[in-house]
Amino acid sequence: MKVSGFSFIKNAVKFDYPVIEAITSILPVCDEFVIAVGKSDDDTLNYIKSINSPKIKIIETVWDESLREGGRVLADETNKALKAVAKDSDWCFYIQGDEVIHEKYLDNIKTAMLKYKDDLKVDGLLFDHLNFFGSYDYIADSRRWNKKEIRVIRNNRGFYSYKDAMSFRKGNDIKLDVVYVDACIYHYGWVKQPEAMAKKQLEFHKLWHDDKWVEENVPKVDEFDYSNIESVARFKDTHPKVMEQRLKRLNWEFSFDPTRSSTPSLRRRILEVIYKKTGWHIGEFKNYNLIKR
Repeated sequence: MKVSGFSFIKNAVKFDYPVIEAITSILPVCDEFVIAVGKSDDDTLNYIKSINSPKIKIIETVWDESLREGGRVLADETNKALKAVAKDSDWCFYIQGDEVIHEKYLDNIKTAMLKYKDDLKVDGLLFDHLNFFGSYDYIADSRRWNKKEIRVIRNNRGFYSYKDAMSFRKGNDIKLDVVYVDACIYHYGWVKQPEAMAKKQLEFHKLWHDDKWVEENVPKVDEFDYSNIESVARFKDTHPKVMEQRLKRLNWEFSFDPTRSSTPSLRRRILEVIYKKTGWHIGEFKNYNLIKR
């Protein structure tokens, strides 16, 4: 079995993405790792080269500014990396620059890849998705946040990154048929000091909207307001080992004040109660077809 990891990145140093941790977290189960490094305003290219692994394959790209709206440029960059993976790989393992896989899940993932390698009805593998928020000590736990995502897909040239690169499709926007694996993506995109998060959010919105929309809708603030969330919970497990140094260097005090949180409508409050008591996510959009094997 051959596995190709793939991802994309731009301005990793400027916005302090944990992309090295992301790549190294799945490198043990990959035979190669292809990363599309966009032309950056910082030293991202050399930052990626510092991983110094013979598995790493870098392709240098220029982001297409005409694809800003809706985050399409992110899918475009993902597809550049996907197209560059080895043709003889069985699986393609995707990870974004602010995601990390805990080492405790690697055996489960590898076992699943071996199990379904020759089962061509299985297009990919589905993982849980955990969103850290505010600091490394808290997770967003309301029903509004993503719960599962496809991160391993079969090496099929008809598969492609979908919309803003959060998932994948095949053919004419057909959902992939996937099996669930007991593994979890740790998403650290909402974990930054308030000053850094405010800067990141400004750049983030530029990937979805034109300059006029950003000017009119994104407040010019020195610090990001983390109170605008319905609910968070204490994280009681361990972080991946590759994150240890980052946690020591960057974690800070963060507390959640429920009295300052956003107030959802009555309908959403009812749905939230049902979700937290039963795990039933009414109305959840699933960007995949879950199959049983």
